[in-house]
Amino acid sequence: MSHKPVIGITPSPTALERPHGVFNTYGIADTYTTAVEAAGGVPVILPPQDGNAAQLAGLVDGLLISGGGDIDPIHYGEQERHPTTGGIHAGRDQLEFGLLREAIDRGIPTLCICRGIQVLNVVLGGTLYQDVADLYSAELEHRQYKTGIERHDPSHSVTATEGSLLARAYGATELQVNSFHHQGLKDLGDGLAPIGWSPDGLVEAVELTGHPWLLGVQWHPEMMYAAHSEHLGPFQALVEAIVGAPAVAG
Repeated sequence: MSHKPVIGITPSPTALERPHGVFNTYGIADTYTTAVEAAGGVPVILPPQDGNAAQLAGLVDGLLISGGGDIDPIHYGEQERHPTTGGIHAGRDQLEFGLLREAIDRGIPTLCICRGIQVLNVVLGGTLYQDVADLYSAELEHRQYKTGIERHDPSHSVTATEGSLLARAYGATELQVNSFHHQGLKDLGDGLAPIGWSPDGLVEAVELTGHPWLLGVQWHPEMMYAAHSEHLGPFQALVEAIVGAPAVAG
């Protein structure tokens, strides 16, 4: 590949208040874009839109499904919403489901972060704990801001499977990660292999069997890589999966 790979990133919806009105906007933290750039990729934002997932997938070399609000639980067979479930956006659900189906069908290298790993699981028929503390375990605090830990610092460990995409991306099987989620993977979707666990046994990383490169992580490496360089690993691995050689940043 003679050009830097283009990585499509999905944004979060936000209501923006201005003196002349309230506007529905789509935004992304610059930590996502700078991580992609640092790994040697070109970040582009893919906002929610109706029916264009296939065309969008054809415009990029790789995908990054980002963090954000919760998925509508109706998509994994639950009619009732837990009191903590929120930030649902039908357009975002629709676009990300469509992009992931295209990524799976076409073999597009894809990194799914936080909400992203949950979307991946649901697309493949899996389910979620709508609230980890209430419905799974309160042993470990998965929202580290409640304990005063900075976003770029780790709050718990993750044990990775030897030889997995995760272990290869980090060059290790014991990781220290941050944590900003209240939902988590319950029943795994078809073809997903669990490859990383937090100390309470929650699945925090998966890969898709038979796909060239599709990794999901429950934490936010884009918030950590500047202070903890090993967390650039997943972004570098994504770029390497596209170009077929070690990525050269810059």
